[in-house]
Amino acid sequence: MTAPFLEGKRLYLRGLSLEDAEGAYPEWLNDEEVCRGNGHHLFPYGREQAREFIRGTWNDRSAVTLAMVLREGHRHIGNVALQGIHQIHRTAEFAILLGDRESWGQGYGREAGLLLCRHGFRALQLHRVGCGTFADNEGMRGLARALGMKEEGRRRQAVWKDGRYVDVVEFGVLAEEFFEQFGHQGPKE
Repeated sequence: MTAPFLEGKRLYLRGLSLEDAEGAYPEWLNDEEVCRGNGHHLFPYGREQAREFIRGTWNDRSAVTLAMVLREGHRHIGNVALQGIHQIHRTAEFAILLGDRESWGQGYGREAGLLLCRHGFRALQLHRVGCGTFADNEGMRGLARALGMKEEGRRRQAVWKDGRYVDVVEFGVLAEEFFEQFGHQGPKE
């Protein structure tokens, strides 16, 4: 088992391991309901694709991609990432996939998001973290707000999903706004 990288109250974040490809992770990307609010579920996804993705995360310095693991039972429930890290502009895009349906609606996304954003602002010295989500993805819109992000704009009919074009709503939070709301150290979420 890979050691925890960031630790919260109910879960911890760790690097992805090849063992994750043998668990439920590949199935999440084949689940239409899990992928309803994201750009996945376009082609069948298998264990070998998961292994390739995982290997790719190990040396990628433009992203921090971590497994979300429950402390109790050490169950991998999803992945969370800061991607597209731009060293000059000091920006990144937040992404999350909460694949384990039993974990939906319990605040795990918020806990993981706060841990990772705090890491991005403190350790990586990011100035801004943003995300974009489908206009009808209420869960992600709520999570963005729970991470202190403000709605910044809308890209009209920017994505083709499930036989229709959907708008993408953009959110962002600056380091100073994040620390003002959540503090520099912050409680273990």
